[in-house]
Amino acid sequence: MQTADRAAGVLELLRLRYPTRETHLVAHNARELLVATVLAAQCTDVRVNQVTPGLFRRWPGPAELAQATQEELEEVIHSTGFYRNKATNLLGAARRVTDVHGGEVPRTMAELVQLPGVARKTANVVLWGAYGINEGIAVDTHVKRIAFRMGFTESVDPVQIERDLMDLFPRDAWGDVNHMLVWFGRHVCDARAPRCGECEMIEVCPRHGVGQKEGADSRKAADKASVRAAGKTAGKAGKTGSAKAAPSKSASRPSATSPAKPRNGGKP
Repeated sequence: MQTADRAAGVLELLRLRYPTRETHLVAHNARELLVATVLAAQCTDVRVNQVTPGLFRRWPGPAELAQATQEELEEVIHSTGFYRNKATNLLGAARRVTDVHGGEVPRTMAELVQLPGVARKTANVVLWGAYGINEGIAVDTHVKRIAFRMGFTESVDPVQIERDLMDLFPRDAWGDVNHMLVWFGRHVCDARAPRCGECEMIEVCPRHGVGQKEGADSRKAADKASVRAAGKTAGKAGKTGSAKAAPSKSASRPSATSPAKPRNGGKP
């Protein structure tokens, strides 16, 4: 099957699995979506959705957030992880949006990636989720993994992976493709234990790389076990040898009350 045909089949199956396609991050405008997406790096959507309501109440707009201190913001977003970098980027983005863009989150890729902490992935999420603009396909760890397993790319570079996917999927589906692949990665195509046996795409997926890491991990574990076993055996042998050698060593030691015998037997 040609890669383009496989991509078309995958898209159809994804749409059947996920008839409702929207981000799981709770946001009501571009500014909120930008903040939530930055916070979502290495953090669950559930946790982000627990943090953002209080953040948005305290700082309802970019101008207000731009006035916050680093320490204040770190305290609020601490539970999302990497809070120092995130706070620095959010404050920098709020100041640039306020000073350069009049308080409005920009609507172009070129302008969005000039904001601190915003690369193509975040920009794609904001452009599609807030403005309905399909400029590209956001590539996170789930999209990267699934694109390789399904044979859509041979690259490990997110920018090249995005280009490969954009060539395969129609432009009007780019935003949805990101959401559906992320959910599919969470629900079925897990990084360590993909559920291939219950996957409706088993007939079209070449499963590139699936099982290789598991096999390598098994071999590595077996090697470690062998080393540990060898070490224990050597340790036991060493203890046994030491115990047997001890009597002869003490027997050859001269006592304090008898003279030591010459090693040559007393011969001149």
